[in-house]
Amino acid sequence: MISRNTLGTRYPARKLADVVEFLDRQRRPVTESDRVPGPFPYYGANGVQGSIDKFLFDESLVLLAEDGGHFDDPGRGIAYRISGKTWVNNHAHVLRPKPCIDGNFLARVLENYDVTPFVTGTTRGKLTKAGASEIIVPLPPLLEQRRIAAILDQADALRAKRREALAQLDSLTQSIFVEMFGDPVINPNAWASAAFGNVGTLDRGVSKARPRNAPELLGGPYPLIQTGDVANCDGYIRQHTATYSETGLRQSKLWPTGTLCITIAANIAKTGILTFAACFPDSVVGFNAPQAATVEYVRVWLSFLQKALEDAAPESAQKNINLAILRSLKIPVPPFPLQESFATRIQAVESLKTTHRAALTELDALFASLQHRAFAGTL
Repeated sequence: MISRNTLGTRYPARKLADVVEFLDRQRRPVTESDRVPGPFPYYGANGVQGSIDKFLFDESLVLLAEDGGHFDDPGRGIAYRISGKTWVNNHAHVLRPKPCIDGNFLARVLENYDVTPFVTGTTRGKLTKAGASEIIVPLPPLLEQRRIAAILDQADALRAKRREALAQLDSLTQSIFVEMFGDPVINPNAWASAAFGNVGTLDRGVSKARPRNAPELLGGPYPLIQTGDVANCDGYIRQHTATYSETGLRQSKLWPTGTLCITIAANIAKTGILTFAACFPDSVVGFNAPQAATVEYVRVWLSFLQKALEDAAPESAQKNINLAILRSLKIPVPPFPLQESFATRIQAVESLKTTHRAALTELDALFASLQHRAFAGTL
């Protein structure tokens, strides 16, 4: 994360307003229903939001999130470069670098900058033009700017390759499933099928107390898993951000390691297998089977159905499905030896993913270190 305190004294520093021209008056929002798909990217606060048949800009620029950006988590990126024919909506500032600053360097300075001192609003943070103008930017000589940007580009490219490898391994999991069992919706191998609720035990999590975040319920030794933990877990729940106290545990239930967690509210049919015993509320369903291989098989089977279940979920304040819908789903049930073989192959894939994740963590640390050194003037 880049903050004003990160900036060293080796380089002079200027306010963002001194080194860029704001082109915000030229941007224009177009609602998705009114947007005609075309060859030109349509950008918002967090990158490409779709395509459009016309363009507003045709040059190399830097976009900086105005509202809807990841201001509370700038590591995810709040600025990025664009070039060529593009359209930008009103959720991103459009910055044209002045001759004193390189566009690639500027994007690297801003992408993970901690802008919270300049953000206004509570429910939805907004980085106004006035606030953005006050951001402090280091200003080494142009040749040094380009050298720094090139080093960071190379390091970032290595991170991108690791992320791409992980994405390919995610796809491989589904490919192995189709290779062994066929399309789970069509069931071309005519495997015997059963109601999902009859394949194992399927029950909702428990959180009886209200309010659910009462202080006496939290802060103890028992992991508490929320829907977001499941939705963002990459198939296996390895960490948690909240815990229950003894009081919290008494009004809940501790599920064993190996339980498949399935979200049924907000995020629909996202899944993750517990790698530790944990509690979760009734917005998450727990599935267990006599054999771990069956749980693994069910996890991947559900990944094929996730989007359809989410699209079909009724929505009031938030989308949700009920336990009866899940229990009634028809699932192909291939012979157990095949399920065991599948689980073995998936664990081999997961072993590779673990290696790639560890390497990516090291590369993320390296990139952060390079950023710090670059903008402190020691790279």
